[in-house]
Amino acid sequence: MAALRLILGDQLSKSISCLSDYADGDLVLLAEVTEEATYVRHHKKKIAFLFSAMRHFHQALQANGYEVAYTRLDDKKNTGSLLGEVKRALKSGDFDRLVITEPGEHRLLEAMKTWKKTLEKPVDIRPDGRFLCTHDTFAAWAKGRKALRMEYFYRDMRRSTGLLMDGDKPVGGQWNYDADNRKKLPKDMQLPERFRVEPDAITQEVLDLVDTRFGNHFGSLEGFGFAVTAKDAEAALEAFVEDCLPRFGDFQDAMKTGEAYLFHSLLSQYINAGLLDPLAVCRTVEAAYWDGGVPLNAAEGFIRQIIGWREYIRGIYWLKMPEYKSTNYFEADRPLPDFFWTAETDLVCLQEAIGQTRDNAYAHHIQRLMVTGNFALLAGIDPEAVNEWYLVVYADAYEWVELPNTHGMALFADGGVLASKPYAASGKYIDRMSDYCKGCRYSVKEKMTEDACPFNYLYWNFLMEHEDKLRSNQRMSMIYRNLDRMDKGEQSHLKGQAARFFKSIGIER
Repeated sequence: MAALRLILGDQLSKSISCLSDYADGDLVLLAEVTEEATYVRHHKKKIAFLFSAMRHFHQALQANGYEVAYTRLDDKKNTGSLLGEVKRALKSGDFDRLVITEPGEHRLLEAMKTWKKTLEKPVDIRPDGRFLCTHDTFAAWAKGRKALRMEYFYRDMRRSTGLLMDGDKPVGGQWNYDADNRKKLPKDMQLPERFRVEPDAITQEVLDLVDTRFGNHFGSLEGFGFAVTAKDAEAALEAFVEDCLPRFGDFQDAMKTGEAYLFHSLLSQYINAGLLDPLAVCRTVEAAYWDGGVPLNAAEGFIRQIIGWREYIRGIYWLKMPEYKSTNYFEADRPLPDFFWTAETDLVCLQEAIGQTRDNAYAHHIQRLMVTGNFALLAGIDPEAVNEWYLVVYADAYEWVELPNTHGMALFADGGVLASKPYAASGKYIDRMSDYCKGCRYSVKEKMTEDACPFNYLYWNFLMEHEDKLRSNQRMSMIYRNLDRMDKGEQSHLKGQAARFFKSIGIER
């Protein structure tokens, strides 16, 4: 008997597990559905990227002999849901089972677990072999540990993959070169021209469709230049390794006014959607190091993000869900400020990070963590609202990767599952790693005056608001000693400044 094999929009790999035993008579299904495009109001560029990539993947499968049923969004018979399209496809032939690769979001997996009863057919949900660490392997690593710190997981991943290893020891004698990855960008540093793909007829048709059907979603379609095929994604990888990787390590934490990309790879959306294989990407970067064209801190820093952080984040997600999503350690409850959607704020750092996000469906990890994320943490924004915003706005965002990064890393809403302390910082950090503060109307040197950078007094206000939960944290002890040096009048003044700021942006309690 034949099988119906469903491939999701972020599973665009011929090696995906649901295709592993494809046989004549089977049917592969891909479907553009309103339900998945609108369960949050995804950035227009993200929708366009996925729909175009899906259409190109459909062509690639057919060219390789697969029988494929493809539902376009504007198909008049489109039911608007994955389940509806599965039902339609099942009626088109004599299929005895549905084969699926595990989705990357808990809500969708839970729904799929009910499909066997609904469809009255076996539903084979297979592991996603694109990841290097299985759920069982991660759970075994986590079992019995007092703290689930990425660094120790990362070392095990280095050993298991052999990446940048010299026998059983790390190349260079140390595991992590993060301390060498924090340089501020020099004023006269020349930035590389970035790889882009001019939209072909398929992509242009999708852009027109998204503009018509999702015109009220966040973001701009202007300048769309994403790779939408595996071939072009490979070309993007090659361009990154040649043009950007040698300096990526030194400047991966840097920020610069008017520059969204610097030396970052821009590959995460291709890896997360299946157009690039993560281990193969790491092997390419490792080879560039061995060939002598890339310094160790750059190769190690990049590989750590993929086999360390990416795999770790996914492990945390599936280990802790669904309870993880509802944690709120600081009981944060303020609404998301309107400027997160408009970028209309006097704070240049937020203008830049949010404006680039709106235009590109992208911001690099320091902008996400230490600008928008840090602000949301200090301002006490409701984690549910912040998590949804991050899921909406980035082309590489799926809940398995977005939620732990935002909820745990940026907001500390999980109470320390990911991080040993909150990533809270005053304006000094942003000033040290960028040129944003020089063009801002606020003074990053001030914390007490009307012109003081809001990050400065929000930082101290945050420490005072949550002293009962943070003072006992050993990594916060020096910070609280600095707070103790302030007299009560200074502390009261900082609280008042924070309250006035919250009122001015419409998020006072």
